[in-house]
Amino acid sequence: MNSELQLIWHEVLIDLSNQVVIWQILAITSALGIAWIVSESIKKQLINSASENYKAALESLKRILFPINALIFLWFAKVVLKEWMHIGLLQLTSKLFIAMAVVRLLVYAIRYIFNPSGWLKALEQTVLWGIWAILALHLTGLMQTIIDFLESVEFSVGKNRLNLLIFGQGALTIVITILIALWFSRLIENKLMRAEQVSINVRVVIAKVIRITFLLIAVLTALSAVGLDITFLSVFGGALGVGLGLGLQKIASNYVSGFILLLDKSMKIGDKITVDKHQGIIRDMRTRYMLLDKQDGTNVIIPNEILITTTVINHSLMNNQCRVDVQLRVNIDSSLDQVFSLIQEVAEKQNGILCTPKPEVLVKGFTDIGIDIELRVWMSDFTIGQGDLQSQLYHSIWQVFRENNIAFAKPINSAI
Repeated sequence: MNSELQLIWHEVLIDLSNQVVIWQILAITSALGIAWIVSESIKKQLINSASENYKAALESLKRILFPINALIFLWFAKVVLKEWMHIGLLQLTSKLFIAMAVVRLLVYAIRYIFNPSGWLKALEQTVLWGIWAILALHLTGLMQTIIDFLESVEFSVGKNRLNLLIFGQGALTIVITILIALWFSRLIENKLMRAEQVSINVRVVIAKVIRITFLLIAVLTALSAVGLDITFLSVFGGALGVGLGLGLQKIASNYVSGFILLLDKSMKIGDKITVDKHQGIIRDMRTRYMLLDKQDGTNVIIPNEILITTTVINHSLMNNQCRVDVQLRVNIDSSLDQVFSLIQEVAEKQNGILCTPKPEVLVKGFTDIGIDIELRVWMSDFTIGQGDLQSQLYHSIWQVFRENNIAFAKPINSAI
């Protein structure tokens, strides 16, 4: 344990036996109370009324506002009280609030960088307990013992002589640098995605290129910061090239195809497409695959190479309009003029149907048991629900046919 910590713990143990500890507890309580009031006031006046451009930065500030204000007022309390009494308890409390600020900032950064998933909670818990464990080791004086042990375990990497402490510092530097790079790339990505004047495909491509570039710069910077020669990456790059040429052709093809799809504007997020036997709406376009939402609620993952090499029907390339067909078969003795008039009236009264192109009623053929009729209507947006519209049309037609004594055709062998 270093001399500073020894002095702090010595003062705390002495103060526990007299009234000095009461004054320190009062000072800590007052500082935290004032810090909470000031923090809430700042949140209401500044953060809640901030513009959208500064929302991410102010959200991180809101999370560390209370511990930062607490540290400020605890510092004032230490300056005032140190002339009359020991301030060991105040110093320990300050260290706790430093750890709290770091924990809140890192947890917010992780949630901001990564999308919600099962491992995100585990990562947050790891960061949380890791920081508090480091603080506990520091306050108990065990940290220096662990550092000395890590320094004593040495090994060689090429011509460099390293130890576990340097290795751990390098790993921590790389992780922190990557988190900073991901945070900046997500910040730019969110701002870019709000630029509606730019095509969604172009925005996705730029966002992915920015993230890859930031990660590459972060890794190279971190390796240089820990003293490693990055020229060894040329060997790794050569091995990766051979691997791509021999065994990773499909993966490389999917990634290249992904960028082609994003750039050629043949399809975009929100389009309705048909690929092979799958029809649905594009939910997401990744560098390796496309995620398709089908109408039955299932999701299909389609590799990008298939979208390049297979015929794809894009139902909304030019617009989102789509046609809904209603198939009917009425009795052979029915009046076609009356049937056409009633169906046309139902279509014109139905909400969600376009006037242009106007609804059409067509005779599709004659059979021994009836007349096949088809109603064709158009809706402005296929995402509204074609099945719902079709069901409503069938129900309205059935109702108006019953009111006008128009019978649907029955199979010849059906019971009378």
